[in-house]
Amino acid sequence: MLTVSDLMTSNPQTITPDTPLRHIIELMKAEGCRHLPVLQNGTLVGIVTDRDVRLVMNSPIVLHGRWQDEELINKVTAETCMTPNPITVTPETPAYRAAEMLSIYKFGCLPVVDNGVLVGIVTVTDFLDYLATSKRGEISDPE
Repeated sequence: MLTVSDLMTSNPQTITPDTPLRHIIELMKAEGCRHLPVLQNGTLVGIVTDRDVRLVMNSPIVLHGRWQDEELINKVTAETCMTPNPITVTPETPAYRAAEMLSIYKFGCLPVVDNGVLVGIVTVTDFLDYLATSKRGEISDPE
């Protein structure tokens, strides 16, 4: 049976609660990722997504001028924009169950935790990559 460990990215990039938004944006761009688990003393305490970043920068609640963007990305930290205590899976979780969770909750990823330690992250893209790779040879070309 296909499990999360077959699809996940092992040892993903992580940040701490005090990581400034500027560094989060730079790390997401450099790594080409959209999700960063937040660890405090080695324990998963939250997750920051590209959506969280966009909400901070374009929040209709916090009206600000573009000239204030620099201040925002330097002063806002992961702790203030992360989703705390994210739902997680284990490496042994069946892949179909993780896919159901992603679909039901409309998440883009699930942190993978083993005995309280973050060991990976599984994303919607991981599932799409798996499907594209496994089905590539099965689709016939009509030409």
